[in-house]
Amino acid sequence: MSDIDLSRLTCEYSLILHLQKYEEIFWENPGKVPTSEGVIRAGISLSDVEGASARMDRFSAYIAEMFPETSDRGGIIESDIVPLRNMQTHMDAEYNKKIHGDIFLKKDSHLPIAGSIKARGGIYEVLCHAEKIALDAGILSESDDYRVFASEKFRNLFSSYSISVASTGNLGLATGIISRALGFEVNVHMSREASLWKKNLLIEHGVNVVEHSGDYNSAVSASRDISQKSYNSYFIDDETRVYCFWATPLQGFV
Repeated sequence: MSDIDLSRLTCEYSLILHLQKYEEIFWENPGKVPTSEGVIRAGISLSDVEGASARMDRFSAYIAEMFPETSDRGGIIESDIVPLRNMQTHMDAEYNKKIHGDIFLKKDSHLPIAGSIKARGGIYEVLCHAEKIALDAGILSESDDYRVFASEKFRNLFSSYSISVASTGNLGLATGIISRALGFEVNVHMSREASLWKKNLLIEHGVNVVEHSGDYNSAVSASRDISQKSYNSYFIDDETRVYCFWATPLQGFV
């Protein structure tokens, strides 16, 4: 960000000055609405969540087979919950007050397969898309053993489709890894400043990495336009779609 941009933002949002001085602040979203209204606006119902959980259950055998690191949880993409003993001891001393109970950390930063929270939402949306293609093609029933997705028959079907996503890294990794495992052609659009190791890892999985000279927002815009003009291309957009938020299993941590 340039000095000019920062100066403009500082004038528009005075709380930035407090952040720059490491001062304690409280910000309340002026656009917030009551939960009851927000749930309706989101357009996500309990049946949607239950459907997502059921879909992840259907795919669990396939995931466990393709990604052995998930086998100990039966192919459910979940992370550990660990106690923060040292942090709790430090906080007891810092505030001179005993914190009753235990403090835990949910390590979604270490989710298997892609190693970030995007391992749920990004992977889930690709699985939704793959399931729909297979159902529409008449080669799948929801009662089938979903390990059939690892077969050449299914991989050949998906090879005629492509998936595109714009990412700074984590969503691209999740999308690229699962999409290539299924047999899709994958295009991950990234800005040049994205981490080189993430780009290299995607390339190792057979993903087409497309670099853009602009920032992330310009990469999103360009990749969306390219995808819309391509035959059988599916664009994953975590800014405007809800699929990326449906993938937490009901039997998992809430």
